[in-house]
Formats: sequence, C-alpha cells, structure tokens
Amino acid sequence: MNQVTTEGAIRRIAVLGNHMPRQCGIATFTTDLSNAIASEFSDLDCFVLAMNDSGTHHVYPSRVRFEVTEKDIAAYRRAADFLNVNTVDVVSVQHEYGIFGGKAGSHVLALLRELRMPIVTTLHTILGEPNLLQRQAMDELCELSERLVVMSAHGAALLREIHGVPEHKIDLIPHGIPSVPFESGSKDKLGVEGKSVILTLGLLSPDKGIEHVIDALPEILARCPDTVYIVLGATHPHVKERHGETYRLMLENRAKSLGVDSSMIFHNRFVSPDELAEFLSAADIYITPYLQPDQITSGTLAYAVGSGRAVISTPYLYARELLAEGRGILVPWRDPQAIAREVIGLLCNDAKRFALRERAAAHGRDMLWPAVARRYVQSFEQARAEHDDRRRTSFQAKTLAKRPAGLPEINLEHLRLMTDDTGVLQHALFSIPHYAEGYCLDDNARAVLLMALVEDDGLEDFKAVRALASRYLAFVSHAFNEKTGRFRNFLSYSRRWTEKCGSEDSHGRALWALGAVVGRSSDPGRQSLGGDLFHAALPAISNFTSPRAWAYALLGIDEYLRAFEGDSNVQTVHKVLAERLLDLFRRSSGDDWPWFEDRVTYCNARLSQALIVSGSWLDNEEMTAAGMRSLEWLASIQRSKDSYFAPIGSNGFYKRGEPIALFDQQPVEACGMVSACLDAYRMTEDKRWSEHARRAFNWFLGQNNLQQSLYDASTGGCRDGLHPDRTNENQGAESTLSFLLALLEMRSADRPDVAKPGSLELRS
Repeated sequence: MNQVTTEGAIRRIAVLGNHMPRQCGIATFTTDLSNAIASEFSDLDCFVLAMNDSGTHHVYPSRVRFEVTEKDIAAYRRAADFLNVNTVDVVSVQHEYGIFGGKAGSHVLALLRELRMPIVTTLHTILGEPNLLQRQAMDELCELSERLVVMSAHGAALLREIHGVPEHKIDLIPHGIPSVPFESGSKDKLGVEGKSVILTLGLLSPDKGIEHVIDALPEILARCPDTVYIVLGATHPHVKERHGETYRLMLENRAKSLGVDSSMIFHNRFVSPDELAEFLSAADIYITPYLQPDQITSGTLAYAVGSGRAVISTPYLYARELLAEGRGILVPWRDPQAIAREVIGLLCNDAKRFALRERAAAHGRDMLWPAVARRYVQSFEQARAEHDDRRRTSFQAKTLAKRPAGLPEINLEHLRLMTDDTGVLQHALFSIPHYAEGYCLDDNARAVLLMALVEDDGLEDFKAVRALASRYLAFVSHAFNEKTGRFRNFLSYSRRWTEKCGSEDSHGRALWALGAVVGRSSDPGRQSLGGDLFHAALPAISNFTSPRAWAYALLGIDEYLRAFEGDSNVQTVHKVLAERLLDLFRRSSGDDWPWFEDRVTYCNARLSQALIVSGSWLDNEEMTAAGMRSLEWLASIQRSKDSYFAPIGSNGFYKRGEPIALFDQQPVEACGMVSACLDAYRMTEDKRWSEHARRAFNWFLGQNNLQQSLYDASTGGCRDGLHPDRTNENQGAESTLSFLLALLEMRSADRPDVAKPGSLELRS
C-alpha cells in the first residue's frame, strides 16, 4: 500500500461520474478507479459524486457522498459548492457526453467553472468529427481542466489536432483491468466444461455487431462442434428505455433460424467484477465485433487483453491500437466469413492461440488497476503542482462576464394555470384565464417553442415538461388541415375552429416551433410528429406574402437544419425565402431608413434576426450585413432619452416620415429584440449587442418609461403591455410566453448549447 508523503501533496480526491449499482461502463470504471486509489493510497480520502438518471435512485455505498441529477442544472452548482466547502484538492472527472445534462453534456461546465481546485478529466469519448455544440463543450472542458487523461495514442492525437490541446497537458493512461488468472478455468462452474468458449461481454446495443458472430457460427460449428458462444450483458438501459429488448430478441431469433441456438448462451444481466473475471477465465476466444469505427476506448476489450485472452475484433480505433504487434487479430467490418476463418484458425491451433495470449498478457501487466491507480495519482499531483490560480480566475472572469446576473428563476406556474387539457388559453383577466377568448395557434406554437428550450436547458422536471410539451404540440397538430396544407388559428372554448384558414403569420410561427422540436427535443415521438408536420406545412410558405411569416419560417428552418443539415428540399426553401426577404430590404431601405417596409410595426426584430441566421447558414455576407444594419437601426430608434428600451408602440407604430408611436409597448417586441441581439452578439462577439439584449430584457423588470415591472414574480406571469400611465394588468399567454422565452435565452447566453428560438450559435 502506498502513501502520499510529499510536502503539499494532495489529501482529498473527488471523482465525478456514474457509479455502481448504476449499470454502464462509466459506472464500472468510476467504481474501480476510486476503489483502486483508496486501496493503493491509505492516506488519501477518495470519494465520489455520482451522476443519476432523471427519475432514478440508486442505493450507493458510503464512498458516494453526493448525487447529481443529470438534467437539474441547480444540482451541478450545489455540487460545486460542496466540493469547494470540503476543500477537495483535485477533482477527477469521468467525461462522456451522454451522462451529463444539456446539449452535448454542457451542464457539467456549470459545475467546473465554479471550482477552486485543479480538474483532471478522463475522456472516455473523443469525437473525430464533433458537431458545433460538442466541439464548443469539449473546447471549454479542455480549457477548464488542468490535465486530460486519454486511454489511447489516437485519443491524444485527436485532442491535439481538433481541440488544440498542447501535448504536455495530456496523460496517456491505459484503461484499468482487474486481475484474472492467465490459466483457463471456471468452465465447470459456468456449465461449459469440455467446450471451446467464445465470449462477448458488455451492455447490448445495435452497434455491437453481435449478429455477425452468430452468422459465423454455422461454419465454426461445422469444424469445431464443441464450441459455445456466450453473450454476457444486459441491454443498455437507454436502449431498453427507448427500444425495449428488440436487439436481443433479434439476436435470439437469428440464432434459432440458423440452427445454432443450442450452441449459444445469453446471460441477460449486468455482472459483478468477480463474475466478469470468471467468464473471462473460461473464454478461449474473446470477440468484439463492434460497428463504430471511431470508438477510442473499450473497457471490455481492455479486460480481455489484460487477462491474456485470445482476442478477435473489428478494426475500430481502440482495437487497432490495443491489438497491434500481434496482441490480437483484426477482421473486416460485418464479415462473418472472416470471423469464422479466424476463430477456426485459433481453436484448431493451440500454439498460435497460446502465443497470442502471452503477448496480450505481457501488455496487460501495466493495465492492472493498482498500476493504473498509481498513474492517476501521479497525474493528480502534477495537476496540483501546476495549478495556476490566476489563469483559472482569469478564465472564470471572462466566462462570467458574459453571464447575465440577477435574472429571475424560471417559473412556469402561470403558464400551467393558463393551460388546460386542450392547450394554452389566449387571454387572462388579471391573472385568471379568460375562457371566452378560447385558444389560438400563435400562443400554442410559442408554448411548443418554449418547451423545446426548457427541455433543451434541463431546468424543469422532465415529466412535467414532457406533459406540457406534448399537449401544446397536440394542439398544433390538431390545428393543421391536411387537405389545405394550412393551419387554422383560432379555436373557441367550445372546441370549434372559428376559421377555415389562419393567418400567414400563425402558419410561419408554427413552422418555427416545429423546427425547434425537430432540432432540440430528445423525445423521439415529439421529434417524429414535429418533423412530419414541418414537412407537411412547409410547401405553403412559398406562396405567402407576409415578411414576418417568411422570417418565422426561416427561424424554424434554422432550427430544423441543426438536426438535418443535409435536407436538400428544406435548404431550397431556405434559400428562396431568405433571398426574398433580402430583396424586400434592398427595395425598401435607404440611407436614413434601413428597413424592410415603409412602416415599422410588430415583431420587428425577427425580420433582422432571420437575415442574420440565414446569412450565416448560406454564407451570404450581404444578407448578414443587411440583418445587422437593420437591427442596429432598430435598436437606435427603440431607445428612450433615458437610455431605456422603448419598443415601437402598437397604437400607430412608426410610419416613415411620421412620429414614432410611444405606446402601447408590447412584451413580444422586447422578446424579439433580446433574441435578435444575442444572435448578433454570437456572430460578431461585439459586446454592444449583449448590452442591447440586456437593455431589452430589463424592460420586463422595470427599466422602462414608467419604471414599472411587467413581470409579476408572485404569479410567474407577465403583464400584457405598457400604457402611457400604467401597465396592462392582464397576464395573457403571449406576454407570459414572451417573457419566459426571453428569460431562457438570457440565462443560457453563456452556454455552448444556447437554447433559443432561432440559432444563436456561431457557425464555422
């Protein structure tokens, strides 16, 4: 047992990751690593912060001292406080995008930004072609981490080439493995005595490729009839939640149809480390027929090589590296004949199989958990020695400068009150729903958009969000008339449509909301329905004449293309609408009137925003410049003499050559200005735009002509507007949704997975 005795050495280590009894590879790794450190270093206090799935609870051992629910952003900040208060010396992060909340797992960054101690991050996944959100999240994670641990040389190369991480910051430490006797054993205990055993272990999912081994079995059994293939592992919990046991049942049916089911054993369970050692000891050949070429680590493959098994694998990155120099055999992707050939070659040649095993076992000596734990502690000590408080403080200051301070918490209570089994009602008398006015598509589309952002941000209870999101989307679906390809807008409280066809603006706003569902929702049902409706409703937009309908549709297309950038049909509509809006600006604007029409009316900033995001997608500098110019002008004319945001009043608007109507000022205008200015800020990194956004948002909180708050903190609602002498005390759906949309965008403005209507991220 080792002791850390150097002066100023670490005394307390916190490991952040999944932990057993949660069933996944990260949980096994975190458990084994923390146990190994505790066993090897008697004077180190090593404990765990365990990540939990939403809605699940595990009974953890005493080493787990704090639990974080993956979708609860507040829990991450509480965890940061817990670590800082408990004077932890080093935090070891087990990073995999999927175990943390937020797009690209970005919620964990909220925790790491607040820490005062060095961070050492083990990267279990490094993508060769990350999308924009994944790259931004990884870039910040690398910046926040003092050191980065990878398990393969290829992973280190990806960090250097894609994320610009200097080589001196990277530690290559192999995946740890338990000690497994080299000599074969346990066959009698497992009921396969006298058999040649082929083994695949790990959580089941369709990318495992096990079906190709099953397809090879008839040829294998023809030459080696006393062979049995064991598939050991439960279906991955996330796969099971979404698809049930479809993959396992397919494998079992495939074995039966090929007549090899009597030579197969499925163990549908998550095994303990001791059981895993028994199965590995019994295996003559271990196979990983995986189908993901970019996979840079595999705990099960590491176990097999380290225990001296004869290994056959497909050539994914980690396998190519670990099985090099004769430590295993690689076979082509999806090639049962090659699998059969190599299996037969090993089973029929004991000398060849034994030589393969010896080379693997020799390589595996440095992979045993005691050796790996010592390497990790060396990395922790180096991180502690190199830790530069001024660099971390500087980075946090830069990040926090972008984060709005003093924002209200998200409160959906008034929105819930305004919602019944049909959808969200349009209007309220004070804070009481006004049934007589019924419902409209416009507000339910806004609510769909809001739920996509709330779900994206992870700020609310998942079940509550799912229920509301489904209800609002159901309303939008009901509003669509398949015969006409158009949406209806107004529905009476008696559930009767009051028109055959709604406005062009309501149609465009519905497309916007549906695009956000496709681009942001993690619910496959909502995504599928949203996609179907989006495609069904998109053709009608080409015949519209309303510039705002074009703008809303463009913002929806922007959201849709986040998920399906290669959809050529949508890209065609995108280009046509964007060019149409740009042409309108060309024809109407002048040196003193850089605007789309002869009047500035309602939802004005959305016109500029649509050109900004579309210009980015289409790489059209003129389009982006027109959007920026018009938005700059709009910001200048919507500013009071006291420098407050003062949106164009709805009682007359602003006609070229005439005075600006000062009232009534509407929440929807402030919301649009917040969104458009944050887009402009992302595009230019010009802080003036973030200041414009903050000024527009503060209008809700009382920084306006009357110095009266539109937001009602006691209800969670927003008043309907600002009159010359008072606020409109009614708290209808449009105003409340406008406030909540603006609030979410302001809260998420510093995050790489910016949750917003219309794309705020800076595209490369």
